[in-house]
Amino acid sequence: MKRRILLSTGLLALLAARGQPAAAADMAAHALVGTWTLVAADVIHRDGSRGHDYGDKPKGLLMIDTQGHYSLQIYDSLRPHYASGDRARGTAAEYQTNALGISTHFGTCQVDAAAGVLTLNVESASFPNQDGQQQKRLYKLDGDVLSYRVQARPNGDVPVSVWRRLE
Repeated sequence: MKRRILLSTGLLALLAARGQPAAAADMAAHALVGTWTLVAADVIHRDGSRGHDYGDKPKGLLMIDTQGHYSLQIYDSLRPHYASGDRARGTAAEYQTNALGISTHFGTCQVDAAAGVLTLNVESASFPNQDGQQQKRLYKLDGDVLSYRVQARPNGDVPVSVWRRLE
């Protein structure tokens, strides 16, 4: 909490020194600056039921810097080790399980606080079809808890991620 106050105060002082008022959008984006640990990576199915997208105890890290660069990693903590011990010699089932148990990407982000929209401009992702995409997510920031909904998948499932800010 102290870190966030110091960062916000520092940003306001920097902007004041430059003679520029702090825009609401800049402050909203700045509120997400920091390092976040994954609390939940769930999915809401079309029938309204909720499940776990990356197992019961997913692991993840989201980092957002002051220039709007981000890096995001989500892992299923129960991904199996490769029987051969060599990642170049996995079985088809091992490759599939591990590929589906990971979501990583990085790029830049913008925040529209009024609309509650977090926009991720994906530079590169573990799923290459996302490279160069712009992803909009409805988000909510409640103290040190950030949650967002990803756009629905082709099957109608809606992924939901919840993050907690690290000190």
